[in-house]
Amino acid sequence: MAQKRVLISYAHPDDESFGNGGLIAKYVAEGTDVYLICATDGDVGTIPEEMQGQYETVRELRLSELDCANEVLKFKKMFLLHYRDSGMMGSETSEDERCLWATWNREPESVTKRVVEVIREIRPQVVITFNKYGGYGHPDHIAIQRATTEAFKLAGDTNYLTDGQQAYQPQKLYYSAIPASMLKLLLFTMKLRGMDTKRMGTNKDIDFDAIVDHIEPIHAKVDILDYLDKWDESSACHKSQGGGGRRGGWFSWLPDFLQRRLRAKQGFTRVYPEPTANRVDETDLFDNVTLDEAIPEYA
Repeated sequence: MAQKRVLISYAHPDDESFGNGGLIAKYVAEGTDVYLICATDGDVGTIPEEMQGQYETVRELRLSELDCANEVLKFKKMFLLHYRDSGMMGSETSEDERCLWATWNREPESVTKRVVEVIREIRPQVVITFNKYGGYGHPDHIAIQRATTEAFKLAGDTNYLTDGQQAYQPQKLYYSAIPASMLKLLLFTMKLRGMDTKRMGTNKDIDFDAIVDHIEPIHAKVDILDYLDKWDESSACHKSQGGGGRRGGWFSWLPDFLQRRLRAKQGFTRVYPEPTANRVDETDLFDNVTLDEAIPEYA
């Protein structure tokens, strides 16, 4: 039987829920096989004081939260690459030779090859990763975005060899995105409230102005209104990273009815096939996809 398959390639435990929880829940409920690459273990993430000591390491805590999210979202399979978390750009941790950002800068081909191997194993028709700015400028987001974009092309190249695998070319590549109008409205509202929009987040190291400056056009908007509760449930698993509110994320301080309206559709930039115009022309990431037979179940 023909089967839809999508691969989401992200950097940290929580990216999958905070970024695409609604979309994942929708596609899984509709019978799509959804796979996840989580490139790092999130081991340098900031943990609230009241949660410290619950696990021996931050890594164990973050991965337990990912397991919780998986119980909610029900991925077909998760691929954990186990790179060290880099922390934000310019931090001391981003210079650790074991971290994803340092590894990418030192030997990008090794990271790319691991993504190619996943693509060839699961044979997704659709691949999703971050935009070029990595959402909010996180070096791990940028590294896995670049590796995934390159792997998307190499996976179908018969001259690019991986151990015992056949070449396979996915049909579509998307970058996750938030509509420009929504981001600009949030930025305007934050400034009206007197917030320092260049120093956002728990550690005041996120520049929301830069997020807006790096907006990319949206070509697909997928209705996920019926899956907002699942989105919130999976996000709540990542309590150490701020999940757990009724809605959460950038929208947590907005009235619930407005949050629902703003979050009703998840947006995506279509990278391949290249759009003919920068406008929304899809309501499903599988529009114009040719389905093939299901791949064998894992042993």
